[in-house]
Amino acid sequence: MSAGGVPMPTTPNPAVSFPAPRVTLPVGPDILRTYSGAFVCLEILFGGLVWILVSSSNVPLPLLQGWVMFVSVTAFFFSLLFLCVFLSGMVNRIDANWNFLDFGYHFVVFVFYFGAFLLEAAATSLHNLQCNVTLNVQPLLNDNQYNINVAATIFAFVTTACYGCSLALALRRWRP
Repeated sequence: MSAGGVPMPTTPNPAVSFPAPRVTLPVGPDILRTYSGAFVCLEILFGGLVWILVSSSNVPLPLLQGWVMFVSVTAFFFSLLFLCVFLSGMVNRIDANWNFLDFGYHFVVFVFYFGAFLLEAAATSLHNLQCNVTLNVQPLLNDNQYNINVAATIFAFVTTACYGCSLALALRRWRP
């Protein structure tokens, strides 16, 4: 009771106020034994290869390949962060619906990576486009850049497929 005879409100118990985190994936190194953990590792591996291959081609078409670089670098780091959060067990300390976050993340990255794959394929298809370079006509991509862009296109497709598989698995966990 307060001095005026009015009862003091009780402070809410934080354990009662927030629901427990909802996650159906295992935490710690056990996540690497699941299909979802394996796909995240493949996303990191192949996404890193896309990043390396596009940057090693000297980005001859910056308007198209700049988006591919942005998506591959951003997805690489966020997938690495996603894996580290599960490996470290932080999912048990952060109150969130991890099944929905997993689905939402993989949906957004799948859409962005699919667009990046299409742009990289478009950039590669411009191999024989002739450009006027100070009195002589040269192809837009030399043979080395073309070969690197073909490899980047293939790995962008594989990475997109990995994100699509992760999206399907996340959808199954989110909506059983």
